[in-house]
Amino acid sequence: MQKTIFITGASSGLGKATAQLFQNKGWQVIAAMRNPEKETELQNLENVIILPLDVSDSEQINSTVQKVTENYTVDVVMNNAGYGLIGALESLTDEQIQRQIATNLLGVIRVSKAFTAHFREKKNGVFLNISSTFGLIGFPTCSIYSATKFAVDGFSESMAYELAQFGIQVKVVAPGGMQTDFAIRSMEVGQHNAYEKLTAEVSKGYSAEQIANYSKVEDVAQIIYEAATDDKSQLRYVAGNDANALYNERIELGTENQVQKIKEMFTF
Repeated sequence: MQKTIFITGASSGLGKATAQLFQNKGWQVIAAMRNPEKETELQNLENVIILPLDVSDSEQINSTVQKVTENYTVDVVMNNAGYGLIGALESLTDEQIQRQIATNLLGVIRVSKAFTAHFREKKNGVFLNISSTFGLIGFPTCSIYSATKFAVDGFSESMAYELAQFGIQVKVVAPGGMQTDFAIRSMEVGQHNAYEKLTAEVSKGYSAEQIANYSKVEDVAQIIYEAATDDKSQLRYVAGNDANALYNERIELGTENQVQKIKEMFTF
């Protein structure tokens, strides 16, 4: 029987690559995005349904999910929609902070809540919540972004316990850097004179040269596919060489030692 995955933020990057992979594997894909009229690739694929969805709009989430669950049996929900907000906290406006939280965190919570009854009633289903390396390890100029991603991780772990009794799995995929245009397309940057040296040093990680060393988005999509289909009760999937290196360093050194190491890197 054909399975169905619902993906938020499917218009580009990891969301699109995952939609393409699942479609190629024979799944029906419901690809949700803010501006479906701009989509030119997924709409040409068989068994791909494109829907408008802004995950910062709670009413649109509820109405969209209601329509989807009335017409389709969804097996996997991938909470992927999100963007980066980079900058020292002093450089960010309250509007920027609220928008980041509304999209990266509340979007995940609200989409998950909207689908929970559907999964509970059929006694199975998988939530795949896309976090980040910076949802496991803090980093300078990423305070609000990390706040949302750490929260997604904690939310996911708590929900994994809450929904286990119904045969529902909740998993977190935490990618590191990826070879996408995320730094251009999906990132807001704040600037503050007092943090110029820090910002310049951190920004090296978003250079074209550095991005070329990151994981291919198709490789991360493959890890997502494995998480969706491996039937393991595993909670976290760390994706990418840089992500695994940082995460393994934290395990080996211990949190406090790694924190001191990162502090020293950015003390001028």
